[in-house]
Amino acid sequence: MEDSSPSSSVDVDKGFAIAFVVLLFVFLIVMIFRCAKLVKNPYEPSSTITEPSLS
Repeated sequence: MEDSSPSSSVDVDKGFAIAFVVLLFVFLIVMIFRCAKLVKNPYEPSSTITEPSLS
């Protein structure tokens, strides 16, 4: 008879699923803040886009 209970064993698939969901929520929160910043001030130059100035 095995004495391993499900609570003491590590489920790798469940861990990967939880990590994926956490990373997905972090990505979603970052995108919400970036979109809110864009909606608040759409004409502010973005830090990712660098355009040469004409002057």
